[in-house]
Amino acid sequence: MSEAYRWICLDADGQVVDPEGGPAGASSVFPTQGDAEAWFAESWEELAEAGVSAVTLMREGAVVYGPMSLEPAG
Repeated sequence: MSEAYRWICLDADGQVVDPEGGPAGASSVFPTQGDAEAWFAESWEELAEAGVSAVTLMREGAVVYGPMSLEPAG
């Protein structure tokens, strides 16, 4: 059985958003957690620039972890 991983993008109010102008693949499904995390490692700055405040990694509809803030620590 293959698993499907997907990132959920959230705005500052915690609402799900589709980041316009964000990186390609923002709504992609990944076959492994490692693939999803590798994409995120390359894309998180573009997500933040597109207005995403946090992300949650999902696996088959269950939360793996998150929400994880993309806001600068301060």
